[in-house]
Amino acid sequence: MTTKLHAAVRDRALRIAHHEMGHYVVARSLGFETGGVTLTVTMDLRHKGGATINLVQPIASMDAMKAYLEARIIILLAGAMAQTLPSAPVGAKRVDLSEAAAILKGALGAERDDAKISELRHLLRNITYPDTGLTSSECIAAELKTINDRLWLRAQEMVEALADTITELGAAVVDRMVLVEQWGRPADTYEVVLTGERLERIGPVR
Repeated sequence: MTTKLHAAVRDRALRIAHHEMGHYVVARSLGFETGGVTLTVTMDLRHKGGATINLVQPIASMDAMKAYLEARIIILLAGAMAQTLPSAPVGAKRVDLSEAAAILKGALGAERDDAKISELRHLLRNITYPDTGLTSSECIAAELKTINDRLWLRAQEMVEALADTITELGAAVVDRMVLVEQWGRPADTYEVVLTGERLERIGPVR
């Protein structure tokens, strides 16, 4: 049970659970279907987490494509932002923007999210500003920054508005972690695997 987790292990588990539930909750609020969530944390604080989001959506126009890309970027940003939310009850839960940026750049393993964001942001720029020439590097950089700043702010607003739900769900995930059998070796890994059906039965999701 989580009452047996060392303080450092529980703290790491909560931070990663917040990250995954940030993806999960923001995705649901943007109309994406969601599935299960997994979380693994070892005694030496290695971790792995995942939230299943159904990316299948009909895209029948260029405007729909732009809206889809914007939503996907916001969802990806939401993980790192949610990871910075405090676990303890406080007044208004705020995102630590500098910490979120560091997480996306590689702290605690979120660089895959950052790589996806970068590619999607370029695709969105190509659609939004189709007349920008390949040689206009300064103009392209400015357009990318405009897109990034707008979606960064939108992601922050959504994560802070949904902060209580994200952290409550994160705690519920960690509370269900169990020590995994190691087949003859000392057990050192806590994990939880929650299907979409099990998550739907948790209060904040309902």
